Amino acid sequence: MKKALITGLTGQDGSYLSELLLKKGYDVYGLVRRSSNEPFIRFPDSVRKQIKVVYGNLRDTGAIERAIQEAMPDEIYNLAAQSDVGLSFRIPEATIEIDYYGVGRLVNAVLKVKPDTRVYQASTSEMFGKTNPPQNEDSPFQPVSPYGEAKLKAHEDFVKGYRERYGLYICSGFLFNHESPRRGEHFVTRKITLSLAKIKLGLQDSFELGNLGAHRDWGFAGDYVEAMWKMLQQKKPEDFVIATGVSHTVREFVDAAAKALGLKLTFEGRGIDEVARDKKGRIVLRVNPVFYRPNDVDALRGDASKAQKILGWKPKTSFEDLAKMMAQSDLKELSRKP
Repeated sequence: MKKALITGLTGQDGSYLSELLLKKGYDVYGLVRRSSNEPFIRFPDSVRKQIKVVYGNLRDTGAIERAIQEAMPDEIYNLAAQSDVGLSFRIPEATIEIDYYGVGRLVNAVLKVKPDTRVYQASTSEMFGKTNPPQNEDSPFQPVSPYGEAKLKAHEDFVKGYRERYGLYICSGFLFNHESPRRGEHFVTRKITLSLAKIKLGLQDSFELGNLGAHRDWGFAGDYVEAMWKMLQQKKPEDFVIATGVSHTVREFVDAAAKALGLKLTFEGRGIDEVARDKKGRIVLRVNPVFYRPNDVDALRGDASKAQKILGWKPKTSFEDLAKMMAQSDLKELSRKP
C-alpha cells in the first residue's frame, strides 16, 4: 500500500486529493495546523475518518520532520500556502515565510528523513503575471504579487534547484484557477455563488466585487487533483501547466452562477460605476474599488497541451457546469439552515 502525506490538507484541494488517493488504495496522512479554525469542514465523513492527522505547519522544521518520520510517505503533496493573492499585498512577509521558506524546510526534511519520497509542489498561474496568454511551461514568469513572487522563488530554488543538485524527485504543477463548492468563502468565486444564493432566498439584497473585467482560466478542483497525482507517477519529474485553455471574466462567472439559480441579471455602466440589476431593476451587484488589488493580473489562460500529451490529462468539467455546481451547492446548504 502506498502512503501519501498532504500538507494544507484542510483546503479544497486537500479534500479532493485525499478522496482520490483513498479510492486508489493509499494510506493518507495529513499535516494540519492545530490553530486551523476550519478543520475538515470540506470533507465527507467517510473520507475524514480514514485520514491520519499529524499536527504541525511549514514554519516548524521539527514538526515537518516528525510528520515525515511518522508517515514515511512514498509521495508528498505540498498544498500548504498563504494562497490569498489580495491578502499577500498586506502580509508579504508572512506570505514568503510560508510559500518560500516553508517549502525549503519541507524539501530539506525530505532529504534528511526519506530522500526517495516523490514531492509535488503546488505552484501557481500567478507566477506568469504580466506574461501574455496563453501561458505554458516555456512562458516567462513575471509575477505581480507577493504571492506570485514567493511561489516563483520556491520553484526556482527548491523545485528546479533541488531536482538538479540533489536528484530529488520534485515537480511543480502550475495550476490555473480551480474552484469548487469546497472553496473558502473569501475567494471571489465562492463569494459570488454564496451571495447570489442568499439573494435568491431573500437573505441578502446585494453584494460588491472588484474588477469585473479580469480574465481567469477557471476549472474544477476535483479534476485538477488528478493531474497532481499523475505527475508523481511519471518516470522522471517534470513541471506541468494545468488549465482548461479557456478564459472568462469575473462578470461572466457572476452571470453563469446567476443563471444557474434562475436569476436574470443585466449589467450596465463601466468601471467602478458598473452595476448588475435583477429583472425588477434592483441593483444586486456594485463595484467597489476597495476590492481592487494594488497590482493585478489582467488575463490568465493556460495551455495544458503538455499535460494532455504526457499525462493523458484534460479537464472534464465545463465553466458553466462549474458555476452551476457551486451556486446550487450554496443554495442547497443555505436552504437547510433554520
